[in-house]
Amino acid sequence: MQTNLPLGFLLVVAAGAMVGNFMLPFKRLRTWKWENTWLIFTLVALVAIPLAAAFATAPNLLSIYAACSARDMLPSLLFGFGWGIAQVLFGVTVVNLGMALGFAIVISLGSTFGTLVPLLVQRPEVLASRKGALLLTGMAVMLAGTAVCGYAGRLRERAEGAPGQRKVSAFRASMILAVVCGLLAPMINFGFAFGTAIVRQALQLGVAPNNTSFVVWPAVLLGGLLPNIGYAAYLLTRNRTWGHFRAGWSDAGLSVAAGFLWAGALLLYGVASRQLGALGTSAGWGLYQILMIICANVSGLITGEWTGAGRRPVRALLAGLGLLAVATVSMSLANR
Repeated sequence: MQTNLPLGFLLVVAAGAMVGNFMLPFKRLRTWKWENTWLIFTLVALVAIPLAAAFATAPNLLSIYAACSARDMLPSLLFGFGWGIAQVLFGVTVVNLGMALGFAIVISLGSTFGTLVPLLVQRPEVLASRKGALLLTGMAVMLAGTAVCGYAGRLRERAEGAPGQRKVSAFRASMILAVVCGLLAPMINFGFAFGTAIVRQALQLGVAPNNTSFVVWPAVLLGGLLPNIGYAAYLLTRNRTWGHFRAGWSDAGLSVAAGFLWAGALLLYGVASRQLGALGTSAGWGLYQILMIICANVSGLITGEWTGAGRRPVRALLAGLGLLAVATVSMSLANR
């Protein structure tokens, strides 16, 4: 399959900017609670848009899935389910820690594992090459940047007032959730990277090579649908917030916008990974994740998440972002 590295890189940049800002609409909610927005967001992002894109690029989508055995579909579905748990945790984490810190911790950890595992399974010989060295260097710098961003968040907590034990415990609990989420998050990339059997069936039934990613995503996201819908429905019932759907339709528009940003970014990443060639699901994933962090942190700063924190926490955050930028360059060079 023909690759186009400049186009692939530009698509990754666009995808990172979109997904890095998909939580911004949540900051403008007026009536709806988190669970109302998350349910609509889930239906748009995990069902409507991926299926629409898949049918548009592969009208024989159902025939492709019918030709796949359960063994062909299972890796994407199971990895998607694991990712679905991470997605729920991610939504909770960003609310508790803010966009800047939440994205930095979760996405950096997810990027490291999401980059390394497909590479070890599919192309382990690359690790001994120049490209492998650049990838490993980029991941090491990325983890260092993550640690610095976490330190910045702790400084912010201290600067916002003398924290009581409850506040300290809440921050620690949120950080633990972020780490767990980061460990599970790359499963969405695993579902895509190991969906090769679905890709083969799509190619055999006439789908263009550059469109095969659109066929894989619905299978992966279907696995993630159950945890997201299940948790939102649980909160809607527990908090008695089903009735909020009868009002606040401006909030519905914000929920749909968040879904479009998230799903649009994911579809762009799928195309970009093909354009980036053999290292698309390793280096391409790392670039996508790092750019996501940078965009989310810039948006967090602009929207005032760090207002009142003082100069020291902000300087630490910027230092962490600088390290993430270096990691981006290193992983970009790995695709040359």
